[in-house]
Amino acid sequence: QVELVESGGGLVQAGGSLSLSCEASGSIFSIVSMGWYRQSPGKERELVAVVTSGGSTDYSGSVKGRFTISRDRAMNILYLQMNTLKSEDTAVYYCNAKLYTTLTEWLEVWGQGTLVTVSS
Repeated sequence: QVELVESGGGLVQAGGSLSLSCEASGSIFSIVSMGWYRQSPGKERELVAVVTSGGSTDYSGSVKGRFTISRDRAMNILYLQMNTLKSEDTAVYYCNAKLYTTLTEWLEVWGQGTLVTVSS
């Protein structure tokens, strides 16, 4: 069993910064990718940023240049540094991991979500 625990959400004024973290624990053989998704009321969950095992990163166009995703591979911790926050960044942010629990067993895991509220 694998668990993702997020932390770092909260309330921030527009233009401010916030940092999220996500720690993966459990029966992890190898991690293929980890990423952040978000969901606002009435909208579908969308990808924010992702980092692969090789270190490649990809960002949603709406956050590129403002958000930075990084990962501590030794500790299996994922980070998201969010700068110049806008009201439209308000959402529940979810950590996601695609991984192998053994050589052949693939698993996708979601965190419980952390709320980020940006006041204008």
